[in-house]
Amino acid sequence: MRAGFAMSAEAAKAVLTPSAIAAFGEVCDLLLPVRHDFAHGLADVDVLITGWDCPPLDAAVLDTAPSLRAIVHTAGSVRGHVTAECWARGIEVSSAAVANALPVAEYTLAMILLSGKRVLERARDFRATRDPGERFPRDVGNFGRTIGVLSASMIGRRVIELLRPFDFHVLLYDPFVSAAEAAALGVEHVGLKDLFARSDVVSVHTPLLPATRGLVSRELLDLMRPGATLINTARGALVDQEALASSGVAAVLDVTDPEVLPPGHPLWDCDNVVITPHLAGSQGNEWARLAETALAELRRWIGGAGFAHAVLPVDLGRIA
Repeated sequence: MRAGFAMSAEAAKAVLTPSAIAAFGEVCDLLLPVRHDFAHGLADVDVLITGWDCPPLDAAVLDTAPSLRAIVHTAGSVRGHVTAECWARGIEVSSAAVANALPVAEYTLAMILLSGKRVLERARDFRATRDPGERFPRDVGNFGRTIGVLSASMIGRRVIELLRPFDFHVLLYDPFVSAAEAAALGVEHVGLKDLFARSDVVSVHTPLLPATRGLVSRELLDLMRPGATLINTARGALVDQEALASSGVAAVLDVTDPEVLPPGHPLWDCDNVVITPHLAGSQGNEWARLAETALAELRRWIGGAGFAHAVLPVDLGRIA
């Protein structure tokens, strides 16, 4: 089986370590170097191992790839490069989204716990004033708090798993999940407005689709409890950012729209908003997990077992 790599030079440097390339080479014939474009076609490729910034695999590209039978993605979403034409031609698709979900869920858990203690705000004030503040504050703590999970996506479900050891009551809004399914997850199934009105923290894990753009609206933000926190690790365009900036709601935003807000955007000046530079997903040594997941998928597929983490056309209406 002949396999080629397609991703940006930066992605290749991150994910394709010498040991990872050697491991892939043990299960298939590798066609190197890594492709950054498809100018020379894909006539010799049976399997394409893709990564961040892979160019779109449209009909014109696929016409140059008569042998292509599978795409194994070393990152999360395949929306940027896998087109409907791939499935139309019977090409199977796999993603390492399950591996990328774990660090995002870990980041979310950390921010939930930090928000309960008001760690970020209190550390900021302590640095500025050298005053530790009230000795026995009553408006902080993580015992018995209510956490709202917006969508039981792959990441949302991992967050729910990580929350189980803690003394939280977890709410879930997801129109694709029944009350019985939510109960099996150990959470309370609620409506969207109830989620925002009842939660001490709302964590957003919804895919960005035409129907979800701006989903976290001014109306929903206005329903949040005093002192509640919004966490967004999904996509920036899910949130009405202007409404958030003027709402007074505390927020932790790992994503914004655009990805780097312009210098004059009001969110930069909100003392109750923490903005991180899209770092919740796999970084550093976590990239090894992506390569290992993709390699396991390739082994399964070559061995005839099929993909464990296949991406199907029917999934596109509800995945990132």
